[in-house]
Amino acid sequence: MSGPEQSTWLLSLEERARDVLPEVVFGYYRQGARDGVTASEAAEAWLRYRLLPRVLVDVRAVETTTSFLGSDASGPYGVAPTTLQRAADPGGEVAMAKACAAAGVPMVVSSNATATFAEIAATGVTWWLQAYLPEERALARPLLESAVAAGARAVVLTADTPVVGTKYDDGAIWSAIPPAWLRVNLGDAADAPKARDLGPADVGWLGEVTGLPVVVKGILRPDDARRAVDAGAAAVWVSNHGGRQLDLAAATADCLPGVAAAVDGDVPVYVDGGVRSGTTVLTALALGADAVFLGRLPLYALATGSTAGVERLLSTLAEELVEGLRLSGCTRPEDARGLVNNSPMAGEKCP
Repeated sequence: MSGPEQSTWLLSLEERARDVLPEVVFGYYRQGARDGVTASEAAEAWLRYRLLPRVLVDVRAVETTTSFLGSDASGPYGVAPTTLQRAADPGGEVAMAKACAAAGVPMVVSSNATATFAEIAATGVTWWLQAYLPEERALARPLLESAVAAGARAVVLTADTPVVGTKYDDGAIWSAIPPAWLRVNLGDAADAPKARDLGPADVGWLGEVTGLPVVVKGILRPDDARRAVDAGAAAVWVSNHGGRQLDLAAATADCLPGVAAAVDGDVPVYVDGGVRSGTTVLTALALGADAVFLGRLPLYALATGSTAGVERLLSTLAEELVEGLRLSGCTRPEDARGLVNNSPMAGEKCP
């Protein structure tokens, strides 16, 4: 399939998923917190920026390979943690992992996955564990230890969820899915309240318990990014939880430059939120990200085409990114850093 047809397919992916998914499932995937303002602004926020391409550059050979905390990947993108993947496809996380393994990109597995860590790991995918910490930290140990035993390469601490943000239409989904899909790996932590006293010391505690790099996810403020790095984070992840936590939180596109400046290259900076194309990936790289993670798009691709659908999504992004790099006078993802203007529309939205 040609490039234009691939891009058209990518743009239509959400509507294709709407057509095939039960209404309650599609609504759960797409919804944001409360009035959904932050969720609805995510993709548009990237469009406030304009790229400043270089010329007179030899771009015959473009290399997109990237390292994610020591693990090689084919490009600067991976799949973010999402739950209820079996509601999109019977294969759930296993089908998603097979696609990521085939594409050579990492996958972050939700602590509330619908497949066991061992089943996911058997695909050969490079995977990280997303984790919430309970108020009683010891309850998290079995989850963390089982992830380490199954070959997780890192732990992603979700830091923006002391409580679960209100979603007006959230109740229907939980009565529409089999109970066996939930809490497959959680053990005693399943019903434990989330920690409302999360602090920098928890970053070190997670590293000590698992022996793995710890990524802090949910960063929007430069000062929080710096605190996470000083606490021992191996990377920081700019995220507003897909707009599913605090409505009216700023768009990640607008917060990324400030976070990247605060981190100043000490650790990698990742970002998610509204990434819909290879050009969006390029824009994120220009604004200071080392890599991006995709949340809803892989769910939609899984729903419309199972493993093959996710593979197609990832290959389309790769093609678009390579074209964008060439047109920007870049031969590697890191060459894109700084090739962006400061949009007057964006302003200073983050401190």
